[in-house]
Formats: sequence, C-alpha cells, structure tokens
Amino acid sequence: MHEIVLIRISGDDKPGIMNSLTGILASYGVRILDIGQAVIHNTLSLGLIIEIPREQGSAPILKDLLFKAHEMGVGLTFEAVAPERHEQWVGAQGRRRHIVTLISREITSRQMERVSGVLTRHGLNIDFISRLSGRISLERPDAHPRACVELSVRGEPADIAAMRAEFMDISRELGVDIGLQEDNVYRRNRRLICFDMDSTLIQGEVIDELARRAGVVDRVSAITESAMRGELDFRQSLRERVSLLEGLDASVLSEVAESIPLTEGARRLIGTLKNLGYKIAILSGGFTYFGERLQRELGVDYVYANELEIVDGRLTGRVVGEIVDGARKAQLLQDIARRENIDLQQVVAVGDGANDLPMLNLAGLGIAFHAKPIVRRGARQAISTLGLDGILYLLGLRDREALD
Repeated sequence: MHEIVLIRISGDDKPGIMNSLTGILASYGVRILDIGQAVIHNTLSLGLIIEIPREQGSAPILKDLLFKAHEMGVGLTFEAVAPERHEQWVGAQGRRRHIVTLISREITSRQMERVSGVLTRHGLNIDFISRLSGRISLERPDAHPRACVELSVRGEPADIAAMRAEFMDISRELGVDIGLQEDNVYRRNRRLICFDMDSTLIQGEVIDELARRAGVVDRVSAITESAMRGELDFRQSLRERVSLLEGLDASVLSEVAESIPLTEGARRLIGTLKNLGYKIAILSGGFTYFGERLQRELGVDYVYANELEIVDGRLTGRVVGEIVDGARKAQLLQDIARRENIDLQQVVAVGDGANDLPMLNLAGLGIAFHAKPIVRRGARQAISTLGLDGILYLLGLRDREALD
C-alpha cells in the first residue's frame, strides 16, 4: 500500500531549497500530490503532500530530506496521512469559491479580525491570502498609500446577502472597502469597462460648475442632489437644470473643462486596462462636450452623453436628442458589449449616482465609486477609500502589474 506523507518546511528563504528537496524526491521516484508555498518578509512556508511508491520505504526518503533541510538551515516536519483522510480532502475540490478583497489606505488587524469573523460565522474557510499592493516603507511613506489583501475562501454561504450587509457595516465603521465576488473564469477575463463621468472620472458635477457661472448654482445644485439620491426622475430633472443655463456663453464650456481635475487614479486605471486590451466607454448623464475631451485625452473608445444645444454661441437651455438616463446607460452598455462580442459577465461598470444603478447591476462587476448611500446599498461592490485605480485590485491585479 502506498504511503501518503505531508511535509512542512519553514525558515529563512533562500535560492535552491525547492530544487534540493525535490531532487531527493525525484531520486526515489516520489509523486507530488499537492504543493504550496508562501514567503512573508523572507520567511518561507512550504508544504508538500507526497505519495511514496509501494516498493520504497518512507524511512530513507525522510532521513535524506531531514539531513538536507538541516544542511540548508530550515526546519522540516512530516506526518503520515491516512488514505481516507486524503480522499476526503480530494472530495472537497470543486466546491464553490469566493474572493474577498480588502482595500484601504492601510490594512489593520481589526479589519482582518472582523472580516475573518464574518467568514467563520457563515461557514467559509480561508484557503489563501495574497497581498496585491506593494511593500510598505516606513522610512519613505507614500503620499497616497494603497493597501490590499485578497482572500480566497471556500464553502457555500447560507445567506450571502447577510454577509454583504455585515461587510458593509465593517466598511462604514473601519474605513475599509470589502469586495465579495464568486471566483469564476469571468473574474479573470473582463474586457469592457463603462464609466459614469461626473464625480466618477472627474472630480465634480459639470452642470453645477456651469450653473455657478450662470449665477444659478444654488437652484441647480438642489435639483442635482435630489436627482442623484433617486428622489426625482432624471430626465425631468436634467431638463429643469439645463433650462436654467439659457443664455450662457458657450465659451464657458472650455473654462469649466479646464477647471475640473480627473479623479485620483483615473489615468493609472485606464492606462493599465487599455494596455490589457480593454475597451473603455463613458456612459454619462452629463454632456458630450466634456466626454469627448476625455475621449481625446485618455483614449476612450465610446462616449455617450447629453448634447447641449448651442445657437449663436450661447446655450439655449435645451438638450439635443435622446437623454442618457439610467435606463439608457444600461441599454448602451448592452449595445457596446454586443458590438464587441463581449459577454455581460465580462463587463465592469463604475458610477456614483442612482441613475448608474441599472448599469451597475447589469454588469458582471458593478462598482459604486465614492457613491451615495442608496447606491452603495444597491450595488454589489463599492470603493470609497481609494481612487479609481483601486478597481484594479477587484480585478485581481497587483501593483507591480499596473502602469505607473
């Protein structure tokens, strides 16, 4: 009968450990059934499950392994694994997996304690933990730090909605974004990202800035906030706000465009995704003038927004054509995906307002970005602690894989 042995190696990491130990196993014709390794701060943790051939005894193999480990200055322990225990472990494969992503300016022990407690209560087991963000220097702290760890968890949560609610409470209390996604092939194969524009790609609401120059900012801002909270029909609210801009000189559009900065992380996110072959779309309840400027600046593939009517160099207070509201954004997202032959599960949507919820819930990965409470509750994922490049972590990318 074959012997099954679990081997654990730990100690200071150095080149050649794997080669030396597996060289011994190879010389005895040992089969490796499983292998895993992690290195934290140059400290190695390596595990192997091996099957020793029927004609070989375990004693000489383990003796050689122990001698080599001592020679290399690492610790080695082993234990026999009963065949039924091994088969039980094999039988657990194929169970549903989820990825839990913690994103913040820093990851704290309290955050980890609270999140792992939720997982335990819902019957999920952590298999792997990976740090996606870069190493932290204490002597040269980053002006805009980013921190992210990714947990691969196994099991079937009885109430995933309750888990999300608990994670949302932790996010609010401890200042950490917590992503929860099923670990499937689509997560690693997104191909299209659709952005809202105002207060998402850019830091502010364009219509409020136009209203400021028209002297009607208080009236327009009140309507804007009500609409973004979902209290007003978007089409009606847009017409009301734009009507207040009647007579404004069209040259103001350029002034406003120059004054509103991009959101933190926007260039890094879009540059990285374009390098990976993503299609980029802006689906905005804002205005085409500003979306098209971003298109030229960032290399965006698609822009759909509302067109301000201009006659004799002045705004008429009307929009031209079909208004881009929440339902229209969702339809446009589907149209682009169909045109590009992209499954909806491969689509990412990002927005901050109530009129973004239809597209957020339609996309495979919908992200409420620095959003109103109603939007965070309605979306499956949310980022409120970092800039737009925090989305790269939800896609499973490490800092070293992103463009600087």
